[in-house]
Amino acid sequence: MDDTNLGLLFGLLVLFILCSAFFSGSETGIMASNRYRLKHRAKLGDKHAQRIINLLSQPDRLIGVILIGNTTVNTLVAMVATFIGISLASRFGVSDDVGATISAAILTFALLVFGEVGPKTYAANHPERVATLASYVLPTLLTIFHPLVWLLNKLTNFLFRMNQHKNDKKDKLTREELHTILQDVFLPTKHRNMLLGILELDNITVNDIMIPRQEVMGINLEDDIDDIIDILRGTHHTRLPVYKGEINHVLGILHVRNATRFLGQDNLTKTDIMQYVREPYYVPESTPLQAQLLQFQKQKRRLGLVVDEYGDVQGIVTLEDILEEIVGEFTTNISETHQDILPHSDGYFMMDGSLSVRDINRSMHWKLPTDGAKTLSGLILEQLEIIPDGMVGLRLQDFYIEVMQIRDNTIKAAKIKRHEAVEA
Repeated sequence: MDDTNLGLLFGLLVLFILCSAFFSGSETGIMASNRYRLKHRAKLGDKHAQRIINLLSQPDRLIGVILIGNTTVNTLVAMVATFIGISLASRFGVSDDVGATISAAILTFALLVFGEVGPKTYAANHPERVATLASYVLPTLLTIFHPLVWLLNKLTNFLFRMNQHKNDKKDKLTREELHTILQDVFLPTKHRNMLLGILELDNITVNDIMIPRQEVMGINLEDDIDDIIDILRGTHHTRLPVYKGEINHVLGILHVRNATRFLGQDNLTKTDIMQYVREPYYVPESTPLQAQLLQFQKQKRRLGLVVDEYGDVQGIVTLEDILEEIVGEFTTNISETHQDILPHSDGYFMMDGSLSVRDINRSMHWKLPTDGAKTLSGLILEQLEIIPDGMVGLRLQDFYIEVMQIRDNTIKAAKIKRHEAVEA
């Protein structure tokens, strides 16, 4: 064989290896492309993205044409390499078998590096760039090889029953998957936390965030009218429950702005106040926050009385409480502004025992357990399993806690700091 024919064979060999690299890289690039980014680009009018989406819409055809093309060019590579090996063997006086063996070894290495591993690695690192290039060629090949691809897919589906059960939820993300993706989304931290907060609403119940009944401020109609007026003038709340005797006997909810209509009148009576009281709205304590948020919107309410399975009032929940689960505290750092959390120079924080564990975690960026007791007092008693009769200390995960004040079988105050900060 003359040099011209040998040079042609080497040219064909390089061409077929490049074709093999194209098919290998196209498969990896298209399959590794971010489908949600492609959909977004397609909505913006990107034709390249739309072509890739069209290819991905029928993955069996796509894989079929890629494998047909890859198998064909690899077969041609083997044939050309064999011819080259035999030609070189005869030129150097080596047997054809030896030439074929050497060419097979060199070919295997070349195909692995330049036809498989290299292109696929590049495509994995730059999937959309490779997919865009492939989207120009593969649709044409799908048209040319349509009969062969159709026959191949039919035969394959018959043998392996691959399309027997179609998945209607293809390309749909579950809540857990979306939660994981949002952890890595390029967004400002506050925006990411808001989206995560929305996803977590279903995992949090009204009972987890309610204001316990012991802390509920309201109007007791059995009090003197002067005391009631003082409460209305001094409260910083916008809505107050109105009850008779104790909180389980709620008569309604008073919007404090309505108090301006009667506070200035002479001889104010409790009957005058009741004219502005709206009927109470009750919420089961096990209601998920997402459902309760929708109920607040539907009922046009901003405050609900939380009741247990026996109908006893356990506390109140407000629309603001739910929104804070999404956007965070409406105030700044609670340790700087909350009167129930006082920082000390030694790293401790003096806290009121009635504070919600969730509020402490959110405000202090801690991770105290929330799967049991709802308040700091309850959490400490749950760990001690007894009601202490004096000042005691305990370690809970990464925290060191000292009970400072006990009254009425509850912990009124405790000091906490991270365990890492505790000196040995």
